[in-house]
Amino acid sequence: MNMQIDFKRHSKSQFLSPEQIEEFGAKVDAIRREVMDDLGEKDANYIYKIRNFVRYSEIASRGMLMFAGWLPPVWLAGTGLLGISKIVENMELGHNVMHGQFDWMNDPTLNGTTYDWDTISTGDDWKYTHNYIHHTYTNIVGMDHDVGYGLIRVSESQKWEPRFLLNIPLGMQLMVFFEWYVGLQRLHLEDVIAYKTKTWKEVWKEAAPLRQKMRRQVLKDYVFFPVIAGPNAIPVFAGNAVANVIRSLWASAVIFNGHFTEDAETFEMDNTDNETRAEWYLRQVRGSSNFTGTDWLHILSGNLSHQIEHHLFPDMPANRYAQVAPKVKTLCAEYGIHYNEASFIKQFSTVWVRLAKCSLPNHWTAQIIEKTHSAKSVLSHFKSKIMP
Repeated sequence: MNMQIDFKRHSKSQFLSPEQIEEFGAKVDAIRREVMDDLGEKDANYIYKIRNFVRYSEIASRGMLMFAGWLPPVWLAGTGLLGISKIVENMELGHNVMHGQFDWMNDPTLNGTTYDWDTISTGDDWKYTHNYIHHTYTNIVGMDHDVGYGLIRVSESQKWEPRFLLNIPLGMQLMVFFEWYVGLQRLHLEDVIAYKTKTWKEVWKEAAPLRQKMRRQVLKDYVFFPVIAGPNAIPVFAGNAVANVIRSLWASAVIFNGHFTEDAETFEMDNTDNETRAEWYLRQVRGSSNFTGTDWLHILSGNLSHQIEHHLFPDMPANRYAQVAPKVKTLCAEYGIHYNEASFIKQFSTVWVRLAKCSLPNHWTAQIIEKTHSAKSVLSHFKSKIMP
């Protein structure tokens, strides 16, 4: 990539020379080394506490559903707690462990190569589509499948198709069934349904490990636990189903906030093979979004509330992101790089603005924006004439 980069999207950004980019990268490396050299007992204790929370909250929630799930208040409490347990297992435990963030502990139960989380997606599929593809080619249209998941249009660089007129409802559907879409992601079903470049026979063959994982998850949540609940089978079945939807809604909202906000940039395929480490760092910052909140919000998001830091340091224990975020933010300010951060609600609202814009062909969107600006100019001129 070795090229001068001009940040045109943000008025506060400045022109960076190749030398400045490499300086920026060296300082990011220094931030990483400082933390990685300091890992130890407090980080190990943290992840053990998270795992214990997942275990005990699951036991408590499933016990509530099995023994008293027929009582509406107990069912609501049990279902909510199970949803939270599943969220923390996926976001703060499974996702981070599978990134190898705790491999240094030499605990085989927390090893990134063997850990498999409690969701439809297999660990191997996730590590390929996410750890390798997404984190290597972050937000590069045509290379990073997370840019729309083959279902929605989130970048003007993506070719517009009539189906994207349904961008908003498709985005809502993606949120509700997020667990399943992530599980199926590596199969690229859009190649069969929309583009006809792949056959169902090929998909069936590729899906063998996924079918095994799906069978295990479905039997666990929708057969095993309802059966052992006996007369409370229906409340347990319903509680498990709702808890899984709760997890999907929350996980997708966190992912959307980290990648699809209005200020999160996407990129063209352009000499990525020659991209330096510093340029890769720069792309991670430009293509990511953070959201602010409480400690519990950070835990429930798997610390992906610090998406910028996660993209910069995917193998750093996520409990350290809050520590390095101010340093990264200060460094970005030093080099005039936009650090995309806002509240959860504000970031989430801009996601849907972006989906709405991308639902239309680019020239339609441009015309609407132009007419809107013209109308605002006329209104502003009118107000200046009639108001003292």
